[in-house]
Amino acid sequence: MYEHHHRWYSPRLGRDIDVLAFGTRGYPVILFPTSMGRYYENKDFKLLDSVAWFVDNGLVKIYCPDSIDEVSWYNKNIHPADRVRNHIWYDQMIRHELVPLAQRETGVGRVATAGCSFGGYHATNFGFRYPEVTKYVFNMGAAFDIRDQVDGHYNDDVYFNNPLDFLPDAHNPHFQDMFVVLGTGTHDMCWDANEKLAGILRQKGIQHWLDVRHEAPHDWPAWREMFPHYLSLIK
Repeated sequence: MYEHHHRWYSPRLGRDIDVLAFGTRGYPVILFPTSMGRYYENKDFKLLDSVAWFVDNGLVKIYCPDSIDEVSWYNKNIHPADRVRNHIWYDQMIRHELVPLAQRETGVGRVATAGCSFGGYHATNFGFRYPEVTKYVFNMGAAFDIRDQVDGHYNDDVYFNNPLDFLPDAHNPHFQDMFVVLGTGTHDMCWDANEKLAGILRQKGIQHWLDVRHEAPHDWPAWREMFPHYLSLIK
């Protein structure tokens, strides 16, 4: 696969951000890492190898951004309000720096977001916060409730970054042409979370597929089987 390393100074984060991009053309897919994962994690765990055919044939171009989870959701040394505030800066970097880059390079206006485990939280939260630039959301073993990361703290910032909370009351015309995949398994600790989100999507009439795989675990081998199938659904 053709691979390119992007690095730039993000004024929103006040630091450099690293992104690995795979492919030269095709539908743009922003693929988030798992908890506190780095921009090369999905490559190292061979998730990219599982979709090499799509990349090499110019069907998708995949962008793998670094996370800042260690200074946001997982930083127990700062107040929960500061954790979510740091995440919001990351969210803004994705929206106003990475998405425009992907749009310029591919000529496509609305991206797909994807992720495994906590990366699925990022993919889902971003997708439903910004449906005007997100058409597909592909989750693999994802969790969606961020309240475990804020030690009982709750304010509007937490609400608007917790899909299980804000989505039931959210309204956006772009929801109607989104397509969401919730990939999980009967041996996945996040199965129940996916069932809950699927229920919300059903109530809102958002197109989705709850893909529960028999005996699939919460682990990379299952996600490597899921991801090619999900990319094949891009129209």
